[in-house]
Amino acid sequence: MLAGVASIKAQQTRMNVIGNNLANVNTTAYKGSRITFQDMIAQTLRGASRPSGTLGGTNPIQFGLGVLIGGTDTNNEQGSLNTTNRPTDFAIQGNGFFQVSNSDRIAFTRDGAFDLDAKGDLVHRATGERMLGWTADPATGAIDTNVPIGPSSFLNIPIGARTAVQQTTEINWVGNLDARVFGTAGVTATQALVNVIDPLGNDHQLTLNFQESASGLPNQWDWSVTGDTGTTVTGSGTLTFDPTNGTLQTGSPGNITVTPDPATGVPAFDISLDFTGVSQLAAEMQVNASNQNGFAPGSLSSFNVGPDGIITGLYTNGLTRPLGQISMAVFPNANGLERLGNNLWRDTDNSGIPVIGAPRSGGRGSINSGFLEQSNVDIGNEFTDLIITQRGFQANTKVVTTVDEMLQDLINMKR
Repeated sequence: MLAGVASIKAQQTRMNVIGNNLANVNTTAYKGSRITFQDMIAQTLRGASRPSGTLGGTNPIQFGLGVLIGGTDTNNEQGSLNTTNRPTDFAIQGNGFFQVSNSDRIAFTRDGAFDLDAKGDLVHRATGERMLGWTADPATGAIDTNVPIGPSSFLNIPIGARTAVQQTTEINWVGNLDARVFGTAGVTATQALVNVIDPLGNDHQLTLNFQESASGLPNQWDWSVTGDTGTTVTGSGTLTFDPTNGTLQTGSPGNITVTPDPATGVPAFDISLDFTGVSQLAAEMQVNASNQNGFAPGSLSSFNVGPDGIITGLYTNGLTRPLGQISMAVFPNANGLERLGNNLWRDTDNSGIPVIGAPRSGGRGSINSGFLEQSNVDIGNEFTDLIITQRGFQANTKVVTTVDEMLQDLINMKR
C-alpha cells in the first residue's frame, strides 16, 4: 500500500508539471519542464551468493518500496519566433539571456517584451525591471563592451532629446577638371557650393573656385574658397595632376579657416579639404562636395536594434549614431537556473557564473527586433504524457484499493 501511495503522490507531481506546461503554452519564451522518476530503495530479503564448486551462484532477493521524484528538467530548446513589428520587442535566436535589474540584483530572461518608460529606459513589460547593456559615448558613439555590467547599467533611449551639434571639420570633393581647358590663367574655370556647420550649428555656404594655375602649367590648378555674406574664409592652394593619367599628385588635403560674422559671436574654425576624388581628364568639368561631416542640431526621432544588439538612434537632422548595446548572458549549465516567476530566472551554484558579452559573440545568439519568442511546449507530447500519467495514477489507486481489501479480509479472519 505504501508503494502505491508513494506512486500516487509522484503521479500527482507529474500532473502538476504537465498542467503548468499546458497553462503556459502561450507564455512568451516559456521553457517547458519534465519530471523524471526513480525507484525507492529496495528491501533485500537475501543477498547474492557466489558460485561454489558444487553449486551455482544465486541472485539477491529484493522488492521495491515505491517511487521517488528523480528531478525536474527544463527544456531550453529554441521556441518559434512570432512577428510583432514593435521595435522594443526582441527575440533571441540561439543561446543566451537578456539581463534585467531592479537596481538591487540582476535577473535573466528570454522574454523580450520590453518597452520605453517615461524616462526613456528600456523596461521589461511584465515586471518594470530595466534592461542592462553598454551605453555609447555621447560624443563619438563608441561602445566599450569591456566595461563590467552592474545592476545600474541601464539602457536609455531619450526620444525627442536634442543631440549636440557636430561642427564641420572635413569636406571631401569629387569630380573632374577638364584637361582640354588651358590658356585662361586667372579666370575662374568652375565653382562648387557646399554648406558647412559652425560650432553653434549655424549653416554657412562656401564656394570653391578653381582656375588654371598662374604658373601656366597645364596640369596645375589653383583653388580658393569664399564665404557667404559676413563669412570670411582664408586658405588656398594648388593641385598638381599627373599628365599621363590625370590622377592627383600633390595638393591634398588642403586646409581653410572659416570666420563667421563677428556679430554672431561664433569663433573661427578650421576645415580640411580632401581632393583625392578629383581628377584631370579630357571630360566635362564639374567638381562637387561628396560629403561634409557636420550636422545641425536635431532631436532623436526613432531607433532600431541590429542583430548584434547595437541600438542606433535616428535624428531629425539625418544623423545616425549608436546609443548603446544590449548585453547577453550565457551559462555553463542553463538547466541549473532557478525560476523566479514573471518569466525571470536567477543563477545558482549549479548554473555556473554568467558569461556576459555582446550578442553574436562567444556562442551567444542574435537579436531579432520586432519579434517575440514563443513557448516551446509541445501540446501533442503534453497530452500524451497526460494520458500516461492518468493511467499510472489509476493503476496505483487499484493497488491501494486491492491492498485495502486484503487487509479487510485479514481482519475478518478473526470473526
